[in-house]
Amino acid sequence: MFRYIIILVLLTFSTLSGCAQKDSPDYQGNWIGSLPNKSSFNFNVAIENLEGNNYHLVIANDKILIDENLKSTSEDHIQFNINNHIYFNLSISENGQELTGFIKTGKFYYHVRFDNLGDKKFAGNWNPFMLDNGLISDDILLYIEKNDDETLVAYPFLGDQRFRGTWTGNFKMKNDTLSFKDGNTGFNFRARLLKNIIELEILLADTVITKTNLTHSKAEWEYETEPVDQDQNTNTPAKLNDGWVTTNINDFGINKNELVRLIDNIHAKKLVNTHSVLIAKENKLVFETYFDGFNSNIPHDLRSASKSISSAMIGIAIDDNILESVDQKLYDFIPEAYQYTKDSLKSKIRIKDLLTMSSGLDVNNLASENYYQDSNNSKNWLTTVLEAPMVKEPGTYADYGSANPFLLGVCLNERLEKPLQIYMDEKLFAPLGITNYINQTDDTETIPYFGGGMLLTPRDLLKFGQLYLNKGKWNGKQIISENWVAESFTKHVQLQDVKDKNEYGYLWWHDTYVINGRAIKSIEARGAGGQFIFVMPELESVVVITSGNFRNRKGNQPREILKEYILPAIVK
Repeated sequence: MFRYIIILVLLTFSTLSGCAQKDSPDYQGNWIGSLPNKSSFNFNVAIENLEGNNYHLVIANDKILIDENLKSTSEDHIQFNINNHIYFNLSISENGQELTGFIKTGKFYYHVRFDNLGDKKFAGNWNPFMLDNGLISDDILLYIEKNDDETLVAYPFLGDQRFRGTWTGNFKMKNDTLSFKDGNTGFNFRARLLKNIIELEILLADTVITKTNLTHSKAEWEYETEPVDQDQNTNTPAKLNDGWVTTNINDFGINKNELVRLIDNIHAKKLVNTHSVLIAKENKLVFETYFDGFNSNIPHDLRSASKSISSAMIGIAIDDNILESVDQKLYDFIPEAYQYTKDSLKSKIRIKDLLTMSSGLDVNNLASENYYQDSNNSKNWLTTVLEAPMVKEPGTYADYGSANPFLLGVCLNERLEKPLQIYMDEKLFAPLGITNYINQTDDTETIPYFGGGMLLTPRDLLKFGQLYLNKGKWNGKQIISENWVAESFTKHVQLQDVKDKNEYGYLWWHDTYVINGRAIKSIEARGAGGQFIFVMPELESVVVITSGNFRNRKGNQPREILKEYILPAIVK
């Protein structure tokens, strides 16, 4: 049994408006119910080529949701959309055995892969919640409140906390029905407000995925989760044909007792909300364990840990001569409509300053992520960031802020002749064999957000760390230049607005851990809630830890796990 404090969650949401009748009953508070099928959000997709650019599309869960004949708008790709709500951009692999690409709804580009069934038919799975095994709880809550103008807003919560959560808006009241949309998944909601119940429907485009009845409760929400049978151990990780060679920790003399102690203390809730721990040693995956219903097939919310992936894409673009160098100026890329924000200091900002968090922009206030992503403050993200004042000379002072990598994504997008998400897939993810992921967009809902927010599986995140440990190579193939990896890991600046004043590379953190009197240097990708890649060249090791500590001030717990359990197991 878990307790969910609604007020804490609501602080993360912007207050959005709609229309409500003044004389309507007071529907404020918690409305609780259960979903009829925990697998309703696991979709099967089938695409059949009929003739030429004509295709037959079927999307189904336990029933057929969408069954349409559609015409591709592209000759060499499969491109179509449904009600300007669901967008497909797919291509057939060179060997003709797979259909790969993106399904786009809301702010998410879902990378998908469908198998060739023969007779011009392809089929596969699409899991908008990224949970391959369905929800582990059928409980659902709808919290309703009034704005100052008496209009109603609503926020849905699922009992399965592996799901990233909704970001609802576009509230509209018509007769007795409040409709709204989740900006993340693009799902639509309809809540019919009746006397004693709320009839809630969740829709994909205009098709009902599932529906349920909710009843009002004055109590705080307590939801039930069914236990997930997971066997955590130190056995050899499974071989999944994903590029990883697996072997046992005994091959490297890693102390099993320390890792067993780690597992036991996670079970005992001494290390709360730990979702995965993986260790690679000398290019081999030697330890892998998951908790709280996570598994190797579920992409995890990386938050700012994906900033390091953004850095990789800048390096790849320089390798490709799409960008000239890190010394190019920011305003060489900014669209004409935003050039009015340029001044004597902003004109000096270089790509390098964005990579090292030293742009000089007011990233802790008027260019902070919380500020520019708040629709109450922001016309659009780019306008808000570029209109923010400068507080330092560019390149002289480093304050950590997501506005810096956000601008990197804008710069790269301006230079590409293809969509940024496709460039990222072709140049980084496909060469790494990464196929199961989400690329989240910025407020344009078309450009991937370089400030953080991708979802990757822990095994794929470990690949990315191994790529950097191997100086840009994965399984013998050079994906990023060795020079870029070296520059990225160089200690360019010292962050001034973080507790430890860490030295910092190109969107990579530096830290040192002392074990038995030995100082172990680590270069790290870090994300809110406890998403970490630890790259330790001296030990020829990479460690990935994912977590769910978003609101309890335990986001740095993975550093404790590394120091107190993993390093004592590895360091002899």
